[in-house]
Amino acid sequence: MRILLVEDEAKVSNFVARGLTEERFAVDVAADGKSGLDLATTYHYDLIILDLMLPVLDGSQVLRRLRTDNVQVPVLILTARDAVADKVGNFEAGADDYLTKPFAFAELLVRIKALLRRGPVSRSSVVRVADLELDRLAQQVRRAGKRIDLTAKEFSLLEYLMSNAGRVLSRTMIIEHVWDHSFDGITNIVDVYVRHLRGKVDDAFDPKLIRTVRGVGYSIGHGAQP
Repeated sequence: MRILLVEDEAKVSNFVARGLTEERFAVDVAADGKSGLDLATTYHYDLIILDLMLPVLDGSQVLRRLRTDNVQVPVLILTARDAVADKVGNFEAGADDYLTKPFAFAELLVRIKALLRRGPVSRSSVVRVADLELDRLAQQVRRAGKRIDLTAKEFSLLEYLMSNAGRVLSRTMIIEHVWDHSFDGITNIVDVYVRHLRGKVDDAFDPKLIRTVRGVGYSIGHGAQP
């Protein structure tokens, strides 16, 4: 899952981004409202964490523009403003949750998971393809009832494939969703991770689920051919 963090305080930004990365999220960071708005309207995010007191464009303006443009991604306000009027105004503008600073990361994580469970539409935390099961919130994967241990990136890649079961995803689409905005690595990184993923979720099982579409990308589904 991919999260956008819009926060101008470097200390807070680094703390939150590091914690979320350790929890297997891909995290993009913007240090001002305009950059945050540009990212939010260019890329697909599962959740946005938004400060209010931002340079260039404040968080409330960013939120209103997102909702005006019908961007329905969940937005969690993370701010030092604790006045009731601020909370009410931003909820009315379309915020989904509101957490004041200082905060405990454990509470932030619980709120993030609650919003991701709800999502822009009703969304189950568990995704299944054949006998392969992925629990987004528990971050566990099982096939035929057997627990499979994945790295953070392998989990994110599998979650993206399974959330789009039957759909062919290009390498570019996968990189944009699974890796963060700063990624500028080798072009075959997706092929490398798919190979690792197949070794864990396909090689010892039948039917094979991950399919290569030559010249296009990858998909996952029942009875796929490698």
